This record gives sequence, structure tokens and C-alpha cells, in this order.
Amino acid sequence: MSESRDLFSKFDDIIQTRENLLASGVEDPFSLVMEKVLSPTRAICNGRDTILLGTYNYMGMTFDPDVIEAGKQALDNFGSGTTGSRVLNGTYQGHKECEEALKEFYAMDHAMVFSTGYQANLGIISTIAGKEDYIVLDIDSHASIWDGCSLGNAQIVPFKHNDIEALEKRLRRIPEGAGKLVVLEGVYSMLGDIAPLKEMIAVSKKYGAMVLVDEAHSMGFIGEHGRGVAEAQGVLDDVDFVIGTFSKSVGTVGGFCVSNHPKFEIMRLVCRPYVFTASLPPSVVATAATSIRKLMHGSNKRAHLWENSKRLHSGLTDMGFTLGTEEPQSAIVAVIMPDLEKGAAMWEALLKEGLYVNLARPPATPANMTLLRCSLCAEHSSEEVETILGMFERAGKAVGII
Repeated sequence: MSESRDLFSKFDDIIQTRENLLASGVEDPFSLVMEKVLSPTRAICNGRDTILLGTYNYMGMTFDPDVIEAGKQALDNFGSGTTGSRVLNGTYQGHKECEEALKEFYAMDHAMVFSTGYQANLGIISTIAGKEDYIVLDIDSHASIWDGCSLGNAQIVPFKHNDIEALEKRLRRIPEGAGKLVVLEGVYSMLGDIAPLKEMIAVSKKYGAMVLVDEAHSMGFIGEHGRGVAEAQGVLDDVDFVIGTFSKSVGTVGGFCVSNHPKFEIMRLVCRPYVFTASLPPSVVATAATSIRKLMHGSNKRAHLWENSKRLHSGLTDMGFTLGTEEPQSAIVAVIMPDLEKGAAMWEALLKEGLYVNLARPPATPANMTLLRCSLCAEHSSEEVETILGMFERAGKAVGII
């Protein structure tokens, strides 16, 4: 009898890279444990009191007293879980209230809540673009977008990152009369850069395409009302579908899609990742709805977060670090490392200083880059940002990056 190939052998290169990294003596950057969370900006990580600069908790809502109280009340009144899908027994009052809060937040007619942001992209993209349709997407799109494309039967047409001309070339080649969906992101999470949505949406509409924009990393923060990059660029009314998540600015877990499409409600019966998944626990949708309503009045927090982003970006630039964007474009500031080994050493040096950031590596990153990804919070004080800059300077010099 012939011996079968080990199905895990495809991961051998990654296993070897990980083993080599750990053999150098650095702490494992992908197994950090937060033993105690003290606030949106501090935690005990691997036994150390640590400033958090890698949590996507942009608006600092995780410890908001009203949000926490709403979750406690829902636990008392509705129990710990729904044990069912939204189309069966899984729609509680809180789910409808959460969707109402989203409709109000975005001023849109329809809102659909998913159990995660990943599922929102997976479900919406795979359902609305089917066989003989085309999905045109940015090459740097999030994994959940690519997976949504893979789950469906549409033809997938990628284009160069943030390249308006490349987008138009792809759209021009699609057969006339075919269904077309253009998928864009407001903020791209690796480098923290924003998309030229105004121009891209104009091109998309010129060729009769529907447009989906993932605003996961901009909701709550960017735009006058926190509705994202599409709002900031004045084109929200031209977007057919906005995808978002509760795990960033909203401060809990879950995903959603909002839309003005008159037939949108049929998605509740035809979208498999929605139909065949248990709905979010009552406590989660209660915290989400409360947080969303508070974010409507978060202009002061938004202004302070912009100040934090500008100060961190300018401070790191002045020290000689290479950043992902020339100017601060979002709450994400990506610091480009020479390679994975230096990146891991820098990550550990910062952790020993008392600062947690994300170490991002290929294949998740564009152009095979290794990044230290910083995500600022509206609850970081101006003094904390100065402390963070001092930590970067000391760690950077110790590792030999600056």
C-alpha cells in the first residue's frame, strides 16, 4: 500500500520559519497572553504592565460604562446565548435594536448583523455575485474579501492597489451586460492608507458596476459622523453596500452590512453564512447597539484620535523610522521593518519597554513586508503618546533600526 502525503507538509516552510524565529530566543509574538485588561489602553501582558497600541480599539468603547451596563442587563434578561440561527429562533429584540441603531448611524434603509465581520464579507460577497458575474477587487483586499470571492462562483478580477486607471482597465474588459461588483476598502489595515473612493466609485458607476466598501477600519472615526471614508469623501450615497465590524471602533464582536437596495431583505433567506450560523449572544448585540448610538456623538473623541495619529506619525518619522504612509491617513501607523528577524527583535524590545504592537508578516502583508502595526485609541492621552515615542526611540536604537 502506498503511503499518503502528510496533509500538513504544505505548512513546512511556515513551521520552519517559526522554529528559526523562536530558536533565536525572542518571545513568541503570536502567543501573547493578556492576563488582565486594565482599560482600553493598558493590560498585563506576559506578566508586564503594558500600553496597548495594537488592539484596533479605535474609539476606546470596551470599558464605556453604558456599554458594559447594557451587556450586563441583557445577560440577566435574555441569558448567555441564542442557540440558533437568525432565521429560526436566533432573532431577539436586541438584534433588531442593533440593526435599527446601524440604520440610524448610516442613515440607510437596511441593516443586517452577522456573527463576525469576516462572515459579513464572506456572506454578502459570495451571495450577491454569482456565476457569470464579475468581482473586481483591490489586490490588497482583506482575507475575508478574498474568501468571500472564493466561496461564490463569480469571476475574480484583481487590480493594482489604489490604482484608479487599473480599475478602469479591468472594468472596460468585462463583457457588456455582465453583473459587476467592485469591492473596495476605506482604510487598508496593513499600511493604514485610505482609498481614493470618490474617483473609484465614479469609474465603477460609469461601467454599471455595483460598489461594496468595507469600512471596518474607518467606521466610528473617519467622516463627520464617523461613517467612514465614503462619508469623508462625499460619496456614501453612491455606495451600494457598506460592510463593517463591531470588533474595532464599536468595541465588541460581530459584523454588518447596510444598504439602500430595495431588494436587500431577501439576503436574510439566501445568504448561507447568515442562515446557517448561530446569532450573536444578547449581551453582545446590546453592547454593540449602545456603543453605536454613542459613536453618533463621538466628535470630540474623533478629534483627539486624529491628534494622536498625527503626533505618533510625525514623531516616528522624525526619529528616522520608515512608515507605511507619508502622512497620517487613519488611526493605523505602520512601521516598516527591514526583515522578520529585526521586526521580531523590535517587537520584543518594545514589549520589554511595556508597549504592545502588532507584528505583521508575509503573506498577510503587501509586497512581502514585515510591519510593526500601531493602532491608536481615542483613550490614549497625549502624555501616553509621548511615552510611546520614547519607547520606540530606545527600542529602535537598541535593535539598530535607527
